[in-house]
Amino acid sequence: MTANAPPLGRMLDAGWRALAYCLMPQVIWLSLLPLVLAAVTLGGLAWWGWGDGVAWVRSVLDGWVVSDHVLAALDGWGLSQLRMAMAPLVLALVVIPLVVVTCLLLVATLMTPALVKLVVRRRFPDLVSRYQAPWWRSLWWSSQATLLALSVMVVSLPLWLVPPLAVVLPPLIWGWLTYRVLVFDTLADLATPQERDELLRTHRSTLLTMGVISGYLGAAPAALWALGVVALALAPVILLLSV
Repeated sequence: MTANAPPLGRMLDAGWRALAYCLMPQVIWLSLLPLVLAAVTLGGLAWWGWGDGVAWVRSVLDGWVVSDHVLAALDGWGLSQLRMAMAPLVLALVVIPLVVVTCLLLVATLMTPALVKLVVRRRFPDLVSRYQAPWWRSLWWSSQATLLALSVMVVSLPLWLVPPLAVVLPPLIWGWLTYRVLVFDTLADLATPQERDELLRTHRSTLLTMGVISGYLGAAPAALWALGVVALALAPVILLLSV
């Protein structure tokens, strides 16, 4: 597709190519390492710490004025059975984004360089690398973006108790983080800082849209909580599915 194509066309073109690459044995193999690392670590945490985490969140909610109003509203709507589900739901809303961040950083570290080389070799063999960002600059960029995203998450946590915002805010936060981290790592060894800034400015809306779509895909397993109390027993499985 040409560079003069409309943004939607370029985004769709990139999307189907990315899906096609996911079916390649090399890409599948590269995907296994971050999957195994994240699944083992988070699976262990979910298995051993979920009960204590729910108890701690419940104690925090019991002493929080905002939660009293939310629970009173649930009682008024005839949803008093959700009282028992509130603490696990809040914990899941906090933990699943952390899972998304962990996976994102693992992918950026373990997969992105190899995938960029694969795409360059197959589609852009004449592309010359004019600049190579040092590893610490990539680490600094990712750390800044991650800390900012986590800060926004913490500040916005009270809003997550409002059902519509709980569906909108997390994917937006992690979508922005995906956009910032992966764009930098993709261009780290190909574009100069000036070229990277120009690409970020020119294609910001398209890249951010792609990041938000990825954010929604990463947060999709949280939709299982719509099953209500039945889903509480599935909490560790939901965390692994998020990976």
